[in-house]
Amino acid sequence: MADLLISDAAVLQPDGSIAWHQDVTVEGGRFTCICPHGMRDEGADVSGAPGQTGRVSASGLSDVPGQSGMSGLSGSRCKTVINGAGKLVMPPLADCHMHTGQQLLKGRILDELPMIWTRIMLPFESTLTPERMTLSAGLAALEMILSGTGAFIDAGSYHMEAAAEVYLQSGLRGILSASTMDQPGLPPSIAQNAEEAIAQTDRLYDAFHGKGLLNVAYSLRSLISCSPELIDRAGARAAERDTLLQAHMNEYPNEVNYYLQHYGCRPVEYLSSRGILGPRFLGAHSILLSSREKELLAQSKSLVCHCPFSNCGKGAPDTPGLLERGVTVGLGTDGAAHGGLSLWNEMKIFRSVMNVTWGVSTSDPAIMPASRILSMATQNGYAIMGMPEGGRIQEGAPADFITIRLDTPHLYPTGNLVNTLLECVTAGDVADMVVDGKLVMKERQVLTLDQEKILFEARKYMEACS
Repeated sequence: MADLLISDAAVLQPDGSIAWHQDVTVEGGRFTCICPHGMRDEGADVSGAPGQTGRVSASGLSDVPGQSGMSGLSGSRCKTVINGAGKLVMPPLADCHMHTGQQLLKGRILDELPMIWTRIMLPFESTLTPERMTLSAGLAALEMILSGTGAFIDAGSYHMEAAAEVYLQSGLRGILSASTMDQPGLPPSIAQNAEEAIAQTDRLYDAFHGKGLLNVAYSLRSLISCSPELIDRAGARAAERDTLLQAHMNEYPNEVNYYLQHYGCRPVEYLSSRGILGPRFLGAHSILLSSREKELLAQSKSLVCHCPFSNCGKGAPDTPGLLERGVTVGLGTDGAAHGGLSLWNEMKIFRSVMNVTWGVSTSDPAIMPASRILSMATQNGYAIMGMPEGGRIQEGAPADFITIRLDTPHLYPTGNLVNTLLECVTAGDVADMVVDGKLVMKERQVLTLDQEKILFEARKYMEACS
């Protein structure tokens, strides 16, 4: 008996193609069978079946007769059945850079004058409490689940133990960090020296690393806010514990200029000189990179995450150049304060930015094709999180997936479903979510969190702050 069956669904395959009318089974947290609808029940040889597709009509839907409904693999042989008719099964999205601690800042950043980090965001985070972090994490988890994000990397804030408890309950995969800075002059509630900053992440690591679907990473919140001692300590501790080290990199001109002025080199060059770069180093943003810095990232097999909406006001990354060099690049939202947590929005913005920056100058409208962007938001995201076998629908892979309801006016019919996913799908089209083989959302009903209670607390917070 399988744990879960998705019957008669379309499937987004790892190579970016679509297999229509498929049965997908899950057992023990892994995909166990992906085959044309009904073949398994009929006793047919389904070896190699994941690559088989039905005939596709001009509308983009299969015209194979008799392949619809629930007549295939018997639901009585599965503990849970999802009717996949009219749905697409695809990997969840992976947000490689978000900020739980800024969830309550939504709407307060757009159109503000520069230096929002020191004027708005940092002062706000210094006022966080465990109760506010619990609310922030609840809202963030709901927003991610409802928009199809099943895995995430938090860039670090304060009272992260409170957030971790909520994320454990949510059923999402996550990597958490504590905000790590030792810059003099920080607000007293968050002022720390290098030893205290590392100890804060040590406590989070000891309590939650490997617990449920959570892991803990070390971080450098902002390089110009971290002393050389703290940079070295964070790098050494991440290497010692074989976990991710993440940092905000090359996001602002003043950050690059600071390193040129004080050390005679650029930020990535500085980290390279201290032995920080490597396959477990994640440089978020990474917009203002020199050719030498791109080469260093590639040579060290370091990881990169772009945040399109947030980055638009600062610059456009050379993503084609990074990908050509073999750098693994993922996508992130940069948190709810920067336009919400929908990676569908980020992918649309990213495609436009890539076209206007790199495609127009080379007359290449497909400089960043839809299938590549989708793989950045799925397969690459899971690889960055240390799960290279994840982010794909194939037998033996971790059973993480979402379904997209296709039979809606803005998606149906389509001549190229992969293109339509990028162009037209929104957060509201996500119907179901399964993470590690467990249902997190079914038909847009979140099963792991009390949505009504979280929204009630959010309304109280908003009214108190108005």
